[in-house]
Amino acid sequence: MQKLETRTFLLFLLIVTVGFLMILKPFFGTIFWACAITVIFYPMQARLLKRFKGRTNTSALLTLAACILVVVLPVTVLVSSVVAEGADYYKKLESGEVDPTHYIEQIRTAFPAVQQALDRVGIDFAKVKEGALSVTMSGGKWLAQNALSIGQNTFSLLLNICLMLYLTFFLLRDGNYLLELLIRALPLGDARERMLFAKFGEVTRATIKGNLVIAAIQGTLGGLIFWVLGIPGALLWGVVMAVLSLIPAVGPAIVWVPVSIYLFATGDNVKGLILVAFGAGVIGLVDNILRPILVGRDTKLPDYVVLLSTLGGLALFGINGFVIGPLVAALFIAFWGIFIREVHVMVPSEDEEGQPDADSGKDSAA
Repeated sequence: MQKLETRTFLLFLLIVTVGFLMILKPFFGTIFWACAITVIFYPMQARLLKRFKGRTNTSALLTLAACILVVVLPVTVLVSSVVAEGADYYKKLESGEVDPTHYIEQIRTAFPAVQQALDRVGIDFAKVKEGALSVTMSGGKWLAQNALSIGQNTFSLLLNICLMLYLTFFLLRDGNYLLELLIRALPLGDARERMLFAKFGEVTRATIKGNLVIAAIQGTLGGLIFWVLGIPGALLWGVVMAVLSLIPAVGPAIVWVPVSIYLFATGDNVKGLILVAFGAGVIGLVDNILRPILVGRDTKLPDYVVLLSTLGGLALFGINGFVIGPLVAALFIAFWGIFIREVHVMVPSEDEEGQPDADSGKDSAA
């Protein structure tokens, strides 16, 4: 009877837990970023707690204010500016003021070898132009629709931001209590749980801070060089390069390489050389130097695992995936590390089973 009651209770526990998670599903992104911001700003919260002698509400409010000033307001202004510029770019595409096929045709004329290479592999250049136009129009249309969506759904956007900040306040204030509660509730063993939560915080902090620092630097450098060279839409392309920098090893090159080719095709060889030199020698160098230091070292993941997990995370979870992917990879390695270590301790090797301990043999001989 006792077993039946226990099993029934566990069944209902599972049902209500799944139901509660389904209720929270629409707010997954909001909750995730509230947790992520809490992890990043918690060291500041801890320092303020010491200064204000344990006044949790005051410390959490000051930390939240810093978060709003440093993260929320700049990102909101930047995103709104970029979406507006993207919408304006889409209008130019629709009106014909900007024609991507004209740029492609200039490249074909300037580099006949491109046409010959495409002919050899059986690729129709006309279809390439159509595809480029379709992709460009789709991207511009998406930005225009999002600009309209942001205007129409301002209330919903503000509600999500306020909800995220509201959750962040309580997570900052009650973080230690909630962590201890989870450790008590989860049946994994306190030592394992503390190690896994530490790994969660370490990877989240390293991934977000590392990737965002790299994105900000590369996007700023890319937008700056575009502005210096007089390339239209420097702000828009700078942000695009910042977003693409979340993809390790490729990133901003997806933008500046085609632009440099176009500059060479139109005879602006000096600008083309400057862009290539700056893109490969400065923008690319930032990724090669900083990513292993800021992301790979702190997450303790090999570069190839960071690359694959980031790409897989972006494919599955969208923009949130650049954090979730490496986080899942790190937890995967941590869980298997615990399993291997504990199984090795519990199950002795064949040599250990077949040979008596040297010290015990000496004792028996004595």
